[in-house]
Amino acid sequence: MAGNHHPAPSRWSLWADVVRSLFRALGSWRREIGGSRGRWLVMAAPLAFLIAFFAIPFLFVLKISLATPVLGQPPYSALFNWATDGTLSLTMAFGNYAALLADPLYVDAYLNSLRFALVSTAFCLLLGWPIAYGIARASPVGRVFLLVLVILPFWTSSLLRSYALIGILRGNGLLNQLLLGLGVIDQPLEILHTDLAVYIGIVYNYLPFMILPLVANLMRLDFTLLEAAADLGARPWQALLRVTIPLSLPGIIAGSLLVFIPAVGEFVIPDLLGGPDSLTIGRVLWTEFFTNRDWPRAAAVAVAMLALIVIPIMVFEYVQGRRDNRGAG
Repeated sequence: MAGNHHPAPSRWSLWADVVRSLFRALGSWRREIGGSRGRWLVMAAPLAFLIAFFAIPFLFVLKISLATPVLGQPPYSALFNWATDGTLSLTMAFGNYAALLADPLYVDAYLNSLRFALVSTAFCLLLGWPIAYGIARASPVGRVFLLVLVILPFWTSSLLRSYALIGILRGNGLLNQLLLGLGVIDQPLEILHTDLAVYIGIVYNYLPFMILPLVANLMRLDFTLLEAAADLGARPWQALLRVTIPLSLPGIIAGSLLVFIPAVGEFVIPDLLGGPDSLTIGRVLWTEFFTNRDWPRAAAVAVAMLALIVIPIMVFEYVQGRRDNRGAG
């Protein structure tokens, strides 16, 4: 009885299949390595820049923060010392960091810096979000014109802009003269050399850093979603709270970080516009470095400030990444 009979594969066909499989695996491996190499080549320049201008200088600052002040050049002790018998000793002083918690001056400076940065970031967000939304909804020509107006202050040094605010906020300045002329006030307001002047200066100088990321985010927003929300019965304020603001959250986070991080270490604005009570960590750093000549203490202040900013951001990114992964899963 005849049946279906498939001839057994020959030895040469088996070897041919093995060779083809090896070549396919080799091609896949080469494509994977090539793609990985391409990614590393793209990342090489930014990584080299960060290592050269951030990581290495930070290590130098960290080393200085673990030293003790001495009279000489440089004005701090060495961490590594060679003894006469050829042994190498490591000497680290952690008293600089302990002094940051023991002395209320540094604690107040950190708290004031955080307060100035947080309040200024909140005001930048409250002012910048409506401006960014208006720019995103404008016509292409109007959008370019409005963006130029936002970027225009960058064409002038922030130091000159801060000096200009002195002329505006002082007792006989432009703002008080205007309010007196309109009859709003009877006597000049004391704005200059107060915390309010510091808030005004930081918001004025950093507002574009909030607007530009928000504009980039809102321009990618599908505004037909607002029409769909209106068709479903949502009122404008409900569509704003449930559609527009949640979708603009990446721009809000980016703009807030761009404002908050440099505002924490701001020195020029509190020094020019603030009073004696407007003590910030930037002013403390200047005093320790150039007045007291205590480089180890100043370096410890800088390292602690960096940790105060970076560690919460890293924790937030970690929590956000885990939340995104759970949502994707």
